[in-house]
Amino acid sequence: MQPMKSRVTKALNHGSYVETCDNSGAKLLRVMTFMGSKGVAGRKPAGGVGSLIMASVRRGTPEMRKQVVFAVIVRQRKEFRRPSGERIKFEDNAAVVLKDDSGSPKGTLIKGAIPREIAERWPMVSKLATIIV
Repeated sequence: MQPMKSRVTKALNHGSYVETCDNSGAKLLRVMTFMGSKGVAGRKPAGGVGSLIMASVRRGTPEMRKQVVFAVIVRQRKEFRRPSGERIKFEDNAAVVLKDDSGSPKGTLIKGAIPREIAERWPMVSKLATIIV
């Protein structure tokens, strides 16, 4: 996992529901925790594009349901800023399910666009992407 160059707005909170954009078998995830997040006492953890999360599968195949999985957030509705000054936002919130926290995805296909920040930080995920924005 590489550091990110962009200043990503933290748009998703603990308990948020995120759709998956891969073919791992999971359809809907509920965010349980943000891995590696540091914060102020009393502040709720939050994350955005590029964050590693631990989530429970709410909808999906019977084998995947009720499992706790690692995932990476690849799209968010709230806009975030790139160092060049341009702002990026997507139509939906989406994540990619990982095999473990090492960064290799469980599925073999990613549907939809992912930002360039994901390609820099998670190279194994970006190999499966069809569109990088």
